[in-house]
Amino acid sequence: MRVRARLGEPLDDVVDLLGGRVRAHHDQQFWGSRHGHGTQDTFGRAMRIFSGIQPSGDPHIGNYSGGFRQYAQTQEQGEAFFCIVDLHAITIQHDPAALRDGTLDITAMLFATGLDPDRSTVFVQSHVTAHAEAAWLLSSVTSYGQLGRMTQFKERAAEEEFVSAAVFTYPVLMAGDILLYQTDIVPIGDDQRQHLELTRDVAQRFNSRYGETFVIPDAVFPETGGRVMNLQEPAVKMSKSRGAESGTVLMLDPPETVRKKVKTAVTDSGTDVRYDPDEKPGISNLIELLTVVTGNSIQDVEARYDGSGYGQFKSDVADAIVEVLEPIQVRYRGLRDDPAELMRLLTVGAEKARAVSAPTLAAMYERLGFTRP
Repeated sequence: MRVRARLGEPLDDVVDLLGGRVRAHHDQQFWGSRHGHGTQDTFGRAMRIFSGIQPSGDPHIGNYSGGFRQYAQTQEQGEAFFCIVDLHAITIQHDPAALRDGTLDITAMLFATGLDPDRSTVFVQSHVTAHAEAAWLLSSVTSYGQLGRMTQFKERAAEEEFVSAAVFTYPVLMAGDILLYQTDIVPIGDDQRQHLELTRDVAQRFNSRYGETFVIPDAVFPETGGRVMNLQEPAVKMSKSRGAESGTVLMLDPPETVRKKVKTAVTDSGTDVRYDPDEKPGISNLIELLTVVTGNSIQDVEARYDGSGYGQFKSDVADAIVEVLEPIQVRYRGLRDDPAELMRLLTVGAEKARAVSAPTLAAMYERLGFTRP
């Protein structure tokens, strides 16, 4: 049984919930965009969209804020490619069985949060060998110094005894992921800003040395919620692997767990619901979360809770998150119970991704001077 036929009605509900709230909030910011908000680029072709997400760990509300909700909206703007980046997942020590399960888990979540297989190409990175090939070719125009300045690499190097070479070089693989598809826009969270800047630098350097080959991609960041913080440690980004577990709201958390995590979130000794990330990081984080799941502005939230204190505010944040997550969870369970259908969709996606990426990879080899069979 096909996903669309089986789950058409719930999908419409999720898209309406996501898309309506995102559009109401005008939460797209183009970083140096050349194309604006249309559906065609300067060459007259459909706008090309690409983003990737790792299949490791349990997805959380931060992934929803910086990723899933953007994906569901941007697929309406052009030709969209969303990649499950399993090659990135092996940069750290991992459980192979968990990687296999996680790949299908995140596939189900992508469709559950609004991606439509009739509009978007969803595929697994390792199913398209062009990604690994492009990473090696692009490493020739990426400097050691640039990679050494990557914040995520420096943090892992400072905290962990064993840091793989893959942690150092994976930004080049990310650049290949994006550039292979002649991508115009990349919907990402704020924590990926540095990596997108590197991708642009690499593309410009390759174009300068070997001739125009790549479109220079622009990033799309959420206006709010681009970097959701841990509810117990508001100075630490919410993460699948770091920070207090009790401060990470998972996409599959039951309602009572969501409410407990939000109501016990660290705030401050004051009572004003006011957005001030420096002085009130915990409350500011909750304000951003409320804007993410409702589409209201920060100013609207401040005005609504002026003088009301933290208790009612936290309760409303929790209720709003639960309202968004419940239909997603229902759809997710239906999808995840049909692994054969998920694999069918991934196979279709990989076939299209291979066809679209092949001309770019061939051009890279030709311009670098390789002889080809």
